[in-house]
Amino acid sequence: MLAFRVNRQRRLLWLLSLVALLLSLLGMAISWSRPGIGAPLRPGLDFTGGTQIQIERRCESSCPALSVAALEGSLASLKLPAEPGQLAPSLAGGAVQLLDGGRSVVLRLPSLSPDQAQVVLTNLERQLGDTVPGGLSVDTIGPSLGPQLLRASLISLLVSFMGISLYISFRYDRIYALLALLCLAHDVLITCGLFAWLGLLAGVEVNSLFAVALLTIAGYSVNDTVVIFDRIREKRSQLKDLPLADQADEAVISTLTRSIYTSLTTLLPLLALIFFGGSTLFWFSVALSFGIMVGAWSSIAVAPTLLPVLSRR
Repeated sequence: MLAFRVNRQRRLLWLLSLVALLLSLLGMAISWSRPGIGAPLRPGLDFTGGTQIQIERRCESSCPALSVAALEGSLASLKLPAEPGQLAPSLAGGAVQLLDGGRSVVLRLPSLSPDQAQVVLTNLERQLGDTVPGGLSVDTIGPSLGPQLLRASLISLLVSFMGISLYISFRYDRIYALLALLCLAHDVLITCGLFAWLGLLAGVEVNSLFAVALLTIAGYSVNDTVVIFDRIREKRSQLKDLPLADQADEAVISTLTRSIYTSLTTLLPLLALIFFGGSTLFWFSVALSFGIMVGAWSSIAVAPTLLPVLSRR
């Protein structure tokens, strides 16, 4: 059994969490201030709506030179055919992203019909060069569906937080409910912070799967915290002569090995998804894995160390 007394190191543990939170908020603030993003996280097609075209280029040792500015210039000068009853969309605001050393090109455009998307591909054919057979994907989300998905995701998160708060308040007292919500906010914010930095540095976007990952992290975080709370309540009745900080330390010591094993066994299938699950599930698995590690940290290092401090007030 591991005998680590968290309350004796609580200032150091709080400092580590505080640094992670500040870095997360900084990343989200920078992301929000960027004209090309304009949100705490870089929103994906699910939330913005539009058409995303991804083309895999055929390259040998290296790809022929290709510049974002040249592609954006070609898009801006392109005139698309109008659909019946609609104006032809302008591509002047289209975004171009080069991935994997130019081997993959991603175009983010307004919502296009299949014919309009084909016109775009035909006109860029000379600049893109040879492409990989089967390496083309075109995804379109309607202009009204994107905001609906974003609104539904935010409502789901809000309702889950309220439900968790009511459950903890009913089962424990207000301090425990406050701590559970603090840990939950800690876990969700730090996970969002990681993806804010990934969006800034690597162009990683969040989509509806990311919202699912946040909901799962919220449930896991509360489950881990409730286990610690149960053990603290048990130790308070068994070790009445000890101060609350020592009772909380004893509770953490008795659950630390179990918490580590549970987190590791949860991470194993997620690691398999990261390495073998394909591109669709890659960032979903990364978000879940990171959130579970942060959740395990907060249940061990944040909740039991804040409880003795808040209980004095």
